[in-house]
Amino acid sequence: MAAATKVLDRLKVGASPPAPGGALPLTFFDVPWLFTGPVERVFFYHYAHTAEHFAAHLLPSLVSSLSATLHAFYPLLGRVRPCPDGSSGGYEFFCSAGGEGGEAVELTVAESSDDFDELAGGGPRDVARLYALVPRLPPPEVDGSFALAAAQVTVFPACGVAVGVSIHHVACDDSSYMHFVKTWAARCRVAVTGADADADAVPVPFFDRGVVADPEGLAARTLDEMRQLAANGPPPPPPAAPAGPPPKLVIASFALTRDRIDGLKQRVTSKFADGGGTERVHCSAFTVACALAWACLARTGSGGDERPRAHLLFSVECRRRLAPPIPQEYLGNCLRPCFVEVGATELLGGDGVAAAAAAIGAAVAGLDGGVLDGAGGWFHKILSLVPERPMSVGGSPRYGVYETDFGLGRPAKVELVSIDKTPGTVSLAEGRDADGAQAAGVEIGVVLPEAEMARFSSCFADALEELCD
Repeated sequence: MAAATKVLDRLKVGASPPAPGGALPLTFFDVPWLFTGPVERVFFYHYAHTAEHFAAHLLPSLVSSLSATLHAFYPLLGRVRPCPDGSSGGYEFFCSAGGEGGEAVELTVAESSDDFDELAGGGPRDVARLYALVPRLPPPEVDGSFALAAAQVTVFPACGVAVGVSIHHVACDDSSYMHFVKTWAARCRVAVTGADADADAVPVPFFDRGVVADPEGLAARTLDEMRQLAANGPPPPPPAAPAGPPPKLVIASFALTRDRIDGLKQRVTSKFADGGGTERVHCSAFTVACALAWACLARTGSGGDERPRAHLLFSVECRRRLAPPIPQEYLGNCLRPCFVEVGATELLGGDGVAAAAAAIGAAVAGLDGGVLDGAGGWFHKILSLVPERPMSVGGSPRYGVYETDFGLGRPAKVELVSIDKTPGTVSLAEGRDADGAQAAGVEIGVVLPEAEMARFSSCFADALEELCD
């Protein structure tokens, strides 16, 4: 079968006007992501026009608005490189002033004959089909430097448009990622619809890395630990996989409406009230969504295994939790890991969701004592959990991915494709049908082999049916 997606062009999009450029240090929040990879999302929009109409009318606005956005977010134009003095052994972000280094983000333009409605749906789809819509970052240079961002726009003639954005995690977290994408979308919306630019204004990013204090030298210490780990060789290989081809990975979405969330929260709180507990359980939409996904994954064979303890790892945004707080528009990483564990038998039991929610809530409440407590041990803690195959979480309902309008209206679907890189990772976003933050449900994204996805889907449906009893 011929490839459903064909590349029409690869454009090099620089900043307009030219970017100010310069070097920025990596903070201790950035360094752990140095040797990972990009965060990759695809935004799907209905678009009932031909490929020719797209090329003549929408594509120029997408290109010009991306160029203007890159001027504001100029570090994404550049690269991470080893510090040129060589003495510190560190890394830095660098972008030439005025575009003299030719920095540009590659924008791939493609056309697809795949089924847009199926790809933009929530049912199980082969992850490989979505990766045809995701741009690849250029390979690293011989000096160890590497680019940070790439974009792709794919037209499905008479059906839709997909906008794929890849940004290396060392450059920024999801808060900054969505700040960039929404700024691009707002500028494009003005160009496409003629909307008032002031009405669609997005706050400018904040670059001062000095707001992230590092009195204990955590950035340098973490980098040294990462180098020592690399010098000791790769970790032991996992157990041998069964013979034969690997199972096909599929991605699917599961909706938790606001009433379902409220029902889960009520069930969790009443469970502990009935048990005579006196402590108030921190029970948010995030808490119960993670708890439900965790319990369902444990039942699929993807999270339970034979281990006595089950583990969950998620990131907590620290901008407002630091003292003093730093601006929400800060461009970079500002995340700390949060570690949760429960007994495997508890998670697999009839009250598994409640047990998971209580543990998650306790971990979140524990951050009130100091969001940076234990920061020196985070890296080793994460490494120690890898053999335990924890569930991890990407995205958050608070980032408003379904508010991203390029002048085509709300997205029909947004997919965090890169969760497939780490087994046991789920994505969270606000519900697609939300008409405001208070009405929003939660959308859970999962990548699993086909047979395990069927078991997860059955477990999820059973859990929701119990709420109706």
